[in-house]
Amino acid sequence: MLLRRMFVMLGAVILVVLALAAYKGYSIYQQVQMFSAPQPAISVSAALAKEQPWQSRLPAIGTLKAFQGVDLTAEVQGTVQQVLFQSGEKVSLGQPLLQLDSQVEQAILATALAVRNLAQVEFQRGKNLAVKQAISKSEFDRLNAELLKAEASVAQLQASLDKKRILAPFAGTIGIRQVDTGDYLSPGNTVATLQDLSKLYVDFFLPEQTVPLLAIGQRVRLNVAAYPGEVFEGEIAAINPKVEETTRNLQVRAMLPNPDSKLLPGMFANLDVLLPGEKPVIVVPETAITYTLYGNSVYVIGEKKDEKGAVVKDDKGQAQLQVERRFVETGERRDAQVVVLKGLKAGEQVVTAGQLKLDNGAHVSIADDQAQAVEAATPASAAQ
Repeated sequence: MLLRRMFVMLGAVILVVLALAAYKGYSIYQQVQMFSAPQPAISVSAALAKEQPWQSRLPAIGTLKAFQGVDLTAEVQGTVQQVLFQSGEKVSLGQPLLQLDSQVEQAILATALAVRNLAQVEFQRGKNLAVKQAISKSEFDRLNAELLKAEASVAQLQASLDKKRILAPFAGTIGIRQVDTGDYLSPGNTVATLQDLSKLYVDFFLPEQTVPLLAIGQRVRLNVAAYPGEVFEGEIAAINPKVEETTRNLQVRAMLPNPDSKLLPGMFANLDVLLPGEKPVIVVPETAITYTLYGNSVYVIGEKKDEKGAVVKDDKGQAQLQVERRFVETGERRDAQVVVLKGLKAGEQVVTAGQLKLDNGAHVSIADDQAQAVEAATPASAAQ
């Protein structure tokens, strides 16, 4: 009886152990199935690598300067009698701008004119007498000298009187006037600024290594903060024949038209010198490039294949996509695009957003809006 009870208990223990073992085995089986199940696709944005013409450029920054510009100043002292211009007015060459009080100078000039007229009469009389040898040669020379002295005095006083009137040295736009009628001016006092805005210069510096690439007449494109998105064009007008010793940079000057007077002297400009010749290159969006200390790389999207080389398809019969991390050599960057010199071909799809979630061989899917954009661009890319 005791032996039978022991067998029963042993059988019960064995059943419990077997049940626990079965439960544990089933749990392990579920975990294995869970880990071995295919991971869901990672949603990413994508773009096509395109081949397009690319013109190399030399970037620089510069400052705009007027084609002609000057601060008008008084050359002589005097009281302002008339201001003959309005602030901001467009003036022509030789237009009177300011008149200083000149009554004293005019009176002195009138006296000098009278003296000159008398000297002319005496010289003419002496000349007639000299023909008849009625006066000596020395007396005739004295009369001639007196006439020349009187004429020089008149010319000097006339020049001094002319300085009482300020004329526009060239056509342009005059700035805000700094004087009023009745003001007393000393030599050097500023009256206003005059700027010729029909054309502008932009001065900028480039490294000495770029000297062989520069030539007179090369096109330049620039933009300023006042007109975002608008591009202005000009051409190189002068290249300094000397490299700055402190910076090892070369000063270059470009000239550009300004028919609408949009641009003003002193504006800060971002510019590019367009180098001659265009060549086809592979470009991708700048967001597609992953920059690291080990090199620049992109994630290239391709179809997943099995060991036999057949395309793996999902439940809907569509090819599964996976990414390949590929290191590339990049070149110039411009307008949110990057030139890829090595490692990529035209028409390949690259990930432009979502790289942080990826690893080499990861299963991905292209976002719907991006997929439509890629499909729409594919024929154009194939045509290229």
